[in-house]
Amino acid sequence: MSDQPASASPQRRTFLVMLPLIVFIGLALLFWFRLGSGDPSRIPSALIGRPAPQTVLPPLQGLQENGTQVPGLDPAAFKGQVSLVNVWASWCVPCHDEAPLLTELAKDKRFQLAGINYKDAADNARRFLGRYGNPFGHVGVDANGRASIEWGVYGVPETFVVGREGTIVYKLVGPITPQNLKAVLMPELEKALKAAGS
Repeated sequence: MSDQPASASPQRRTFLVMLPLIVFIGLALLFWFRLGSGDPSRIPSALIGRPAPQTVLPPLQGLQENGTQVPGLDPAAFKGQVSLVNVWASWCVPCHDEAPLLTELAKDKRFQLAGINYKDAADNARRFLGRYGNPFGHVGVDANGRASIEWGVYGVPETFVVGREGTIVYKLVGPITPQNLKAVLMPELEKALKAAGS
């Protein structure tokens, strides 16, 4: 009978030593699965159905179209026309991937494209647009990121559909891809255009 308590003590000690490791592994697995299951494009926006922020942004200096300065972003430009507003930066890797798709979208004259250049150096932003072509009719510079906070931006790139009344009707978190362009963004644009026409 004296052997039983002595043998239970080392087993219990081993369990107590292993307990923190077991808890750590369990938490690590929980975080891993929760992190991988989130889809940032499904993050809801509190701005849907509300007016676009009334922040005026200065133009990207030196960015010209047909010899004239491309204007900055003025919320008054949203009134009366469906707009696609893209938040981008030259340092943003996915922005490079979506740039050709924005150039294709710019060919559709039923809506206007506007860009918010987020925390970027002017030279780099101009080089970026020189490399891919400028799809935007307006490019506002958000040097300190405050305007993007007002737009509810989580990170670049993000794209907003603004209806003819100046109201945000849709938000796409992350880059425009061929898949979400066809399945999500174009249907949302079409919806905004039909609502604007009625």
